[in-house]
Amino acid sequence: MEWMNKTVLTEFILLGLSKYPKLEIFFFVLCMTIYIVILFGNSVIIILSILDSHLHTPMYFLLSNLSFLDICYTSSFVPKMLVNFLSTRKLLSFSGCVAQMSVSFAMGTTECVLLAVMAYDRYVAICNPLRYPIVMNRTVYVNLAALSWLIGVLNSLFHTILTMQLPFCGKNVIDHFTCEILAVMHLACADISLNELIILLTTIIFILTPLLLIVISYVFILSTILKIRSAEGRSKAFSTCSAHLTVVIIFYGTILFMYMKPRSKASLTTDKLIALFYGIFTPMLNPIIYSLRNKDVNAAVKRVLSRNLSIGKL
Repeated sequence: MEWMNKTVLTEFILLGLSKYPKLEIFFFVLCMTIYIVILFGNSVIIILSILDSHLHTPMYFLLSNLSFLDICYTSSFVPKMLVNFLSTRKLLSFSGCVAQMSVSFAMGTTECVLLAVMAYDRYVAICNPLRYPIVMNRTVYVNLAALSWLIGVLNSLFHTILTMQLPFCGKNVIDHFTCEILAVMHLACADISLNELIILLTTIIFILTPLLLIVISYVFILSTILKIRSAEGRSKAFSTCSAHLTVVIIFYGTILFMYMKPRSKASLTTDKLIALFYGIFTPMLNPIIYSLRNKDVNAAVKRVLSRNLSIGKL
């Protein structure tokens, strides 16, 4: 292919916080701590969803998918980012950049769709509780989860192939922590307006469409909750979807703020820190939000621990 003859890139330089070396040690410790919490918290959710039969429900199956997604997403860039915080040569191979870019893009798209599927699950559970076991049977929720992953992978593959077909003529400095797809595209020595238009269109489809479906679901959920006469009943109904709603607000709130915020050269560092917040804090908060004051998860932890203690005594 013609672009391969023009390409001389074998690696990229990720600037990150190179301009602030004193902050790099602080962010190394902070990000490493958060990454450990992400691995531990999300792994606990996955293990509990597998081991405890009481959590073999659509909601916790979808939640375990979200937890696995968060582990994959953060593992695609955090370990290398931690190494770069302590290194003077912040390099990433061309193939490593492609892998990082494709995995993060796939996980981001999948999470958008998966959150919409989880909203639909809550809609059926609250608005049609008697038909819930029929509508959200195992075949349905497994297929919906699989569809979320398939959409994410195909969307990522499509954009990665388009980006890698661009001609690169030597510029390899990325002013970011990771190989973000737009940052890589801007290194190309060709017109990328078509690529940017395609990204804009797919962003509208795979970010704003799921958000619209989530909003519609919660309009019906709120309408149903307000019709419940007892305060205890309203509180119980709302508690079943409050964790998901909190995760949606944090996830989409950060995305919308990040992309709608006016950009300027003076705010590049701020933009990178916002992107870092989106990349590591959201995956850390998800298991905390779903386990905090969650009776099902707390009860599952006690059951699994007591079962293991009983086996140990035998």
